[in-house]
Amino acid sequence: MRQDLYLNPVELLQTLIRFDTTNPPGNEAECMGYLNTLLREAGIATTILARDDRRPNLIARLPGRGEATPLLMYGHVDVVTTKGQEWTHPPFAADIIDGSVWGRGALDMKSGIAMMVCAVLRAKAENLTLPGDVILAIVSDEEVDGEFGAKYLVEHHAGQFDGVRYAVGEGGGFSQHLAGRKFYPIMVGEKQVCSLRATLRGPGGHGSMPIRGGAMAKLANFLHILDRRRLPVHFTPVVRQMIEAIGETLPFPKRLAIRQLLNPRLTNWWLDRLGEQGRLLNALLHNTVSPTMVQGGYKLNVIPGEVTVELDGRLLPGFTPADMLHELKQVVGNEVSLEITRFDPGPGEPDMTHFNLLADILRQADPSGTPIPLVLAGVTDARYFARLGIQTYGFHPMDVPDGLLPTIHAANERIPVEAMQFGTEALYTLLRRFRG
Repeated sequence: MRQDLYLNPVELLQTLIRFDTTNPPGNEAECMGYLNTLLREAGIATTILARDDRRPNLIARLPGRGEATPLLMYGHVDVVTTKGQEWTHPPFAADIIDGSVWGRGALDMKSGIAMMVCAVLRAKAENLTLPGDVILAIVSDEEVDGEFGAKYLVEHHAGQFDGVRYAVGEGGGFSQHLAGRKFYPIMVGEKQVCSLRATLRGPGGHGSMPIRGGAMAKLANFLHILDRRRLPVHFTPVVRQMIEAIGETLPFPKRLAIRQLLNPRLTNWWLDRLGEQGRLLNALLHNTVSPTMVQGGYKLNVIPGEVTVELDGRLLPGFTPADMLHELKQVVGNEVSLEITRFDPGPGEPDMTHFNLLADILRQADPSGTPIPLVLAGVTDARYFARLGIQTYGFHPMDVPDGLLPTIHAANERIPVEAMQFGTEALYTLLRRFRG
C-alpha cells in the first residue's frame, strides 16, 4: 500500500466511498480492514474492537510526550441508504466530475475520515512532536444508534479513552452562508433525542355509521395543531452567542433582523420570514416534535377507537423529558395521551476551552469566513463520548459552495476536491497546535 497516500486525501476518499457500507446492514469490516492495514503499514499502532466481526471499530494511537491530555479524533464509515434516490452519477463510483468527488459519504462522513487519517499519517511521516497522544477512533453504526460503534466502545472499552477530555468529530467546521456572509459553525453541543408516542381515543363502530369526534378526527386536529404551533422559545447560552456573532457580521438592516430573534415576542415572527434559514434556526430555539409514523385501524369497515402517532422529539441541552411533556401538553391539550418512548441524554454544558483555537485555525485558513459556535439540531456519537466526560467539537473543516450541504443523506452528495485539501490541512494544523 502506498506510504505517501497522506499527500492525497482525495484518492483515499474515493477508495472509502467504493466500499458500500450502507447501514443497515453496515458491513463495515472490509473498509475498516483497509484503513487498519494503511495505518499499520505506516508504523501506527492499532486495535480492532468489535461486538460483531462484521461491524468492527478501529482505534489508532500516535504517542506523545505525556505533557498534555490526549486528543481524540473520531468519525464513522457507515453511510445511509441511496434507495429511492435519483443520482446523476453512481453513488459508489466516487467519480471526480466538475471538480468534486461524487458519492454516498462524500460529505457524511467519509471525507472526514479521509482527512483525519491523512493528518495522522502526515504527523507520523514527518515525526511531528506531540505533547500528548493523538487517538484516532473510526467507528461503525453511527447512522443507526451506535450499538455496534461508539456506544459499544464507551460501555465496554472505556479504558481506551483514559485521560481524554477533548475530541473533534462531525457536525461542524463546514462553511455556511447567511445573508451574503460566510460562516463556519463549530459544534459545541447538540440536542437530545426524546421520542414520544401520542395516543388518541374515541368511540369506534361500523364504517357504515359515521362517528363525529372520533379518534381519527382527534388525530386530524392534533396534527393540525402541531403544524401551526410551536413549543415555547428558549435561548440557550450557545445559541444566543451564535446569533449575536452572526448579527455583528451582517450589515444593517439584516443585523437588526437577526438580533430580533432574541426578542421572545418577535422570535417566531422573524423565523417565519427567514425561509429555509429560519427553519434551521427554529430547531435551535425550541424543543421540537415531528410526527413521523401513524398507526390506527385494522379493517376497512371498522372505525378505530384508538390511533397512535410516533413523534420524533428533540430537546435542547439542559432540558428533560418532563419539560417536553409539560410543554407539549400546554399546546395540544388533555385529549391526547403522551408517553416518552426513548430518551438519550446529550452532552451537558459545553466546555468552550478550545473553541478559540479551532476558530483561529479556520480564520487563518479562510479569512473571509466567521467562525461561530453551534448547537446541532441532530445528534452524533458525541452523546456517547460525553458519558466519559469528553467534550466534542464538531470540526469537519470544509469550504463548500452554498447549497451543497443539503445533499447530505440525499441524492448527488459530493464534495469539492479543494475542500478535501482545506480540511486535511486544518486538521493537521490542529495536531500541531493542540496543547491539551
